[in-house]
Amino acid sequence: MQVPFFIALRYFFTKSKQSIINLINLISIGVVLVATASLFIVLSAFSGLKDFGLSFSNSFDPDIRVSATFGKILTVDSLQLNAINQLEDVMFATPILEEKVFLSFNNKNQVALLKGVDKGYTDVVQIEELIVSGNWFRNDFDEVVVGGGIANNLSLGVYDYTSFLTLSAPKRKGGLGLGKNPFKKETALVSGIYFANEELDKKYLFAKIDLAQRLLQRSPTDYSAIEIKTSGNPDLGLLSQKIKTILKQEVNVLNRAQLNAALYKMLNTENLAVYLIFSLIIIIALFNVVGSLIMMFLDKKPQLNIFFAMGLTPKEIQRVFFYLGGLISWVGGLLGILVGTILVLFQYYFPFLYVPGTSLAYPVLFEIKNFIIVISTILVLGVLTTAWATRNMDKKVGVI
Repeated sequence: MQVPFFIALRYFFTKSKQSIINLINLISIGVVLVATASLFIVLSAFSGLKDFGLSFSNSFDPDIRVSATFGKILTVDSLQLNAINQLEDVMFATPILEEKVFLSFNNKNQVALLKGVDKGYTDVVQIEELIVSGNWFRNDFDEVVVGGGIANNLSLGVYDYTSFLTLSAPKRKGGLGLGKNPFKKETALVSGIYFANEELDKKYLFAKIDLAQRLLQRSPTDYSAIEIKTSGNPDLGLLSQKIKTILKQEVNVLNRAQLNAALYKMLNTENLAVYLIFSLIIIIALFNVVGSLIMMFLDKKPQLNIFFAMGLTPKEIQRVFFYLGGLISWVGGLLGILVGTILVLFQYYFPFLYVPGTSLAYPVLFEIKNFIIVISTILVLGVLTTAWATRNMDKKVGVI
């Protein structure tokens, strides 16, 4: 291996007498450089967009959500809730009560999902960071925090003491008789408006859990779910078993990725599609290496008899050009990764590209995972392409 590799290394750094050969080699390295840098930059940009997009759902969803396996209601008393809070991997656990309600404000109506929460909810989900107008619950009377989409549809403002938002829900009992109102109604003051994303802003509003229990006619131990903030990355299976033991019933214990399974699946599919497309571009770029090897072989053909005199076999001479093709593709790939890394880090620390029409810097994220993926891709594809290009070269050498 040493002699063929040494000769290939010498060929790589030595200029050919034919200037066109030198130009072809430089073009091959340049094309591989650009293709590799593009792959790394696109993967880093996609990671940035993914992280940016998930940051909103991460601010809205808990680390773990516990819900009933059968039915919509989970019955949990204070002792069980305290026991869950005492678990090793649990930092905070808070119950919620969730149900669809009918909203009315100044002759405008909308159906939304009411989420009744207690005072510990903000320790589990950083919802306060999403509030752009007003505040989270601060007073003793009934308040709600609505999404920007709901506020826009109903023309809601914060702390409007002249008009209160009306929440209605079907009565669970005692409201079906003749002449009786089938709906239970409560009024509340809008204390804040949040923005997460377009879908969530039109869907959710938050209220204190006692207001939700009155409106939905539920007892103090009736909840839709328990939302949990964990420390680190606990074993979900083990934690799930502990929670089931405490609650003494079958429950679903889901982490954030499972709660947003469709979103994560879509992002992973898009990421894979982007990777495959740009890998194809790298394969096309590596065909320049094939052309470069053929030209190098023709250029060095008169010198091959010297190799025979040195005792090299046709297989060893074939390996010379295999190593040469590998050097062209790998050096181009490593330079591409270096250029891509510099551009990604520069965009991260000193943004120069912005989302059109905004002052928001285009998000990028440098991840070691992407670095390893690109290096592995260029190494594997470089080896396969070079092996294909030199597959019959020993036979051609043998007939010289």
